[in-house]
Amino acid sequence: MSTRVRRLRTTTWGVVLGVTLAGVAVPATAAPGPTTTATTWSAPAVAWSPCVAVGKEKPEIVAGSECATLQVPVDWKNPAGPTFGLAIARRQAKMPGERIGVLVFGPGGPGDSGVSRIKTGMSRFSANLQDKFDIVSLDPRGIGASNPVKCSAALLAKQPSPLVTSQAEFDRTLRYNRELSDDCRANTGPVYDHIDTGQTVHDVDAIRQALGEQQLTFHGSSYGTLLGEQYAEVFPRKVRAIVLESVVDHSLGPRTFIDTQAESAQDSFDEFVKWCDGSTECVLHGRDIRGLWADLLDRAGRGELPDPQNPQAALTPFTLTYSAFRGFYNPDWRMLATNLQKLEQSEPPIVTKPPTPTGLRSNPFAVFCQDWKLPIRNYQQYAAELDRLAWKYPEMKYPGALLAVSTCLGSPTKVDNPQDRLKVRGLDRPLLLVNSVHDPAAGYNWATNVARQLGRSGVLVTYQGWGHGNYTTSPCMQAAVDAYLVSLTVPRRGTSCPAIAPVG
Repeated sequence: MSTRVRRLRTTTWGVVLGVTLAGVAVPATAAPGPTTTATTWSAPAVAWSPCVAVGKEKPEIVAGSECATLQVPVDWKNPAGPTFGLAIARRQAKMPGERIGVLVFGPGGPGDSGVSRIKTGMSRFSANLQDKFDIVSLDPRGIGASNPVKCSAALLAKQPSPLVTSQAEFDRTLRYNRELSDDCRANTGPVYDHIDTGQTVHDVDAIRQALGEQQLTFHGSSYGTLLGEQYAEVFPRKVRAIVLESVVDHSLGPRTFIDTQAESAQDSFDEFVKWCDGSTECVLHGRDIRGLWADLLDRAGRGELPDPQNPQAALTPFTLTYSAFRGFYNPDWRMLATNLQKLEQSEPPIVTKPPTPTGLRSNPFAVFCQDWKLPIRNYQQYAAELDRLAWKYPEMKYPGALLAVSTCLGSPTKVDNPQDRLKVRGLDRPLLLVNSVHDPAAGYNWATNVARQLGRSGVLVTYQGWGHGNYTTSPCMQAAVDAYLVSLTVPRRGTSCPAIAPVG
């Protein structure tokens, strides 16, 4: 039995799933069976009201969405204790006569708002799903309107670079992480120590109960797939259908975590170079792109590249790499090539020190350090990891995973939901995994490994193309997902969909 399952059985709290709701505190009881926990509670009626446009949201787009707040325990180990408001939102099925039930969407990130997705991003869901389901999502605890993690803006602005180059910098990062954790805890309140996905899993089940659903229908994207995976592990008998799009593998130690992310990013860089070499639509066609990239990294290391988002600041090798990495998401190869050309032609910036920010700022990434235990013992080990990445992945030697590792160095916050292999048993039907072969962030290597862990409890459908996410990219993938969610049709093992050439 996995350590996660054993812990969940004794403490009766589980895993995350992205959704939005309204509220109540939930008492818990030990569940029968070897891998599940359950909560019993008297579900109140959810008090829905029209969502209100905030910030730059357009009222005409927000119109038709409904919002609510569900009171859930701060700590599911103490369900009778203090509660907080979990923000949820929904759009009702457009064809009530064909309504199947509720579809819960698990937002990615960590840090994405499911409430915003419902208010302004319904194009994410096919007309078929919008017709047949009430589509619900949430701001996971610690994010958005669900008791967000708040920290000193001035302190957040001092975050050290993940490119640690000395023992002194390593020690300074450890001190900073501890100081930031204390600051966030003081400014956020008790929820700060209970924002891991294990707690959110029970929030999702509370949503299911409050909405009167016997079983959960769920579509998780990116980090939201972790919520779906762990919900299935804790509440297998409550699962109707779960889709995991761009799959997160939560079984990896620090080296494998960094390696697999760097491998996926390097693969996407290689695909970009291949496209540029073969397409006259690329402004760098015929150029030595790898040589150009190496020059840009060198210039960034000397502080000679202006930040396109802030010309009075300089790009670092890490922020340069991350900007290219984001270009692989759609992917938008044309724009990436144009941006690299502009950087090549740029003059060194005149850097000015920005004013010190005041007040508090959200820190949605804090949940990551309660979901992942990524110990690096000392600077020597950290430096060895950097050297190894540079040797194996020359263009993407500074993957985003480095920031995740450096942010959690020293584990200043208890890791309540550390990595473990999935143990999912007792499902009515397999989970549906959908992943791109060339996904820069949730690599195909993650999807295949999670599929192996699930065995008969999972089926992987492969998109042979590019990008982070594929439901809105490929009609073939969308059809497979919709058939599974609507008709409970499980694709044959080994199913794949052909690539569609990116237009962006």
